[in-house]
Amino acid sequence: MEAVPRMPMIWLDLKEAGEFAFNAAVKKSAVSVPRDFEGCSTLRKYLGQLHFLQSRIPMGNGQDAAVPVTWTEIFSGKAVTHEDIKYEQACVLYNLGALHSMLGAMDKRVSEECAAGAFTYLRDHFPHSYSVDMSHQILSLNINLMLGQAQECLLEKSMLDNRKSFLVARISAQVVDYYKEACRALENSETASLLGKIQKDWKKLVQMKIYYFAAVAHLHMGKQAEEQQKFGERVIYFQSALDKLNEAIKLAKGQPETVQEALRFTMDVIGGKYNSAKKDNDFIYHEAVPALDTLQSVKGAPLVKALPVNPTDPVVTGPDIFAKLVPMAAHEASSLYSEEKAKLLRDVMAKIEAKNEVLDQFMDSMQLDPETVDNLDMYEHIPPVLMEKCAALSVRPDTVRNLVQSMQVLSGVFTDVEASLREIRDLLEEDEAQERKLQELLGRVPPAPGSPPGLAEVSKECSKYLELHEKASFTNTELHRAMNLHLGNLRLLGGPLEQVRAALPTPSLSEDDKQVLQNLKRILAKVQEMRDQRMSLEQQLREMIQKDDITTSLVTTDRSEMKKLFEEQLKKYDQLKVYLEQNLAAQENVLKALTDANVKYAAVRKALAEVEHKWNTTVQTLVASYEAYEDLMKKSQEGKDFYTDLEGKAAKLLERARAACQASEAHRQQLLER
Repeated sequence: MEAVPRMPMIWLDLKEAGEFAFNAAVKKSAVSVPRDFEGCSTLRKYLGQLHFLQSRIPMGNGQDAAVPVTWTEIFSGKAVTHEDIKYEQACVLYNLGALHSMLGAMDKRVSEECAAGAFTYLRDHFPHSYSVDMSHQILSLNINLMLGQAQECLLEKSMLDNRKSFLVARISAQVVDYYKEACRALENSETASLLGKIQKDWKKLVQMKIYYFAAVAHLHMGKQAEEQQKFGERVIYFQSALDKLNEAIKLAKGQPETVQEALRFTMDVIGGKYNSAKKDNDFIYHEAVPALDTLQSVKGAPLVKALPVNPTDPVVTGPDIFAKLVPMAAHEASSLYSEEKAKLLRDVMAKIEAKNEVLDQFMDSMQLDPETVDNLDMYEHIPPVLMEKCAALSVRPDTVRNLVQSMQVLSGVFTDVEASLREIRDLLEEDEAQERKLQELLGRVPPAPGSPPGLAEVSKECSKYLELHEKASFTNTELHRAMNLHLGNLRLLGGPLEQVRAALPTPSLSEDDKQVLQNLKRILAKVQEMRDQRMSLEQQLREMIQKDDITTSLVTTDRSEMKKLFEEQLKKYDQLKVYLEQNLAAQENVLKALTDANVKYAAVRKALAEVEHKWNTTVQTLVASYEAYEDLMKKSQEGKDFYTDLEGKAAKLLERARAACQASEAHRQQLLER
């Protein structure tokens, strides 16, 4: 695009600190940081020193030196207290991510990767039970939001730098992928309940962005097709971009004016591109326009990543102010064990994510939603939009009669005008015939001198009125056709609800069809059960790793025995790993069963889709008939007003015609008597 309109970004509030029995000056400087990068640096230093402190003094949950730590939970505003120094670390880490998100949403937009890194470290290294705003679901949502916004920043820069169209399309497609992940989290009922009122605002913005950046991706795919002189592909990509942008515009209702301006600007660009491409292809290139689903999909290019957080990096934390308190050997050994646990988690997560990716791609290709796989419930009720129209007509019982009467009055006036104009035309034709006879009798071609002049004016006006009548006659015919089209529907809507319901199509399924549906639903439920179990096992593994602290054992273990101790301690994870392996292994069989069930479901799906299409079409037709009523009444009244005026003029013209014809006849008689 010639310029790069900007969409607003989501940023997170910082948590407020309460009680923590730590040096007051240190505490104040760490929790009341300025909203800039200096504040980020202060939080990192404080986080590092807390890490050094907790590795030497037993200030964790249930330990001897634990003291109350209080912070405010973001969504509820309630104070949450834990006697655990790791809670202080977790809250500081959350604020580090929130502050980066705040800075990233400003004009320079450079910090979301750091925000994603802070939330990722918090999710992977701390318990999720401290408070709602640090639950696994909320942190995963934050990570995807921040990665999406970081990719969005990269997209803006790429467009400003005029990077290649295909690269820009892939970058934009990845923005869409990140926001889809965020949207899935926002649509999760548990996440929605945690977020409260803010969930709807975030969901609306993210959904709008999904369609907007999908439009940007297809715009640049169209530009690439243009560069490759694939003019048919160019048309379909620009058409798709236009369709997706229109969806974004629908979802942008209630968004600030800056969003509306960005959408209008983008509409000017995409609309112009599409109109130009279509016109060129229609009149110059004549290339076949392929279906969009026959073209290769745009694969996202994830060019941003969560920047890692290392709380012990001396460059960030400065010197360890607690270095002399305890020997570092136990701390070093604990760090090594933490790395072993992290390695175990990475290995397991790699397998889970690989299987999840296959499962997600498979389910996306199937396009099967367990909640709406048959849609049979919708046929049991009249839809609300139709009920609304029925209710409106029930308090206006004379709707159909008024419309019919109005059209009858219009027809009557129309007939009167037509009769008057026909009589005028007949009078003029008769007079013209008599005039020709007179000329033949007298042997004169030109009109006789002294002929009455009024007939020419009458003829001219009659021609004008006939022309008006002819044009209005077409409109009148169209109006009657429209009335006849909608009259039956209006009678149906104003009648008993049982008749309305009977007029709506319903599916007719055989017992075999119902069995196919039940089998498909059962397997889809099995897929969801497999997903839920996998998530539960993953959560158990994470929590088990978080709680696994062997520092006490390390202090009393000889250095040479550390490896053996690690191996013994890691065996506690074997049972969970077995359960996860079984879950992952079951996926292939479940998907095979789903494939077979889907093949049998194909015919039922087609039949249900056809019935749903007919049902929607019928509903739309009935609603359209209701909405056409006022327009028909208005046009009918306009027609009556027009013909009433024309009737008056035609009646006067008829009187003039009669008088003029009589005068003309009298004139002819005078000539004959000479």
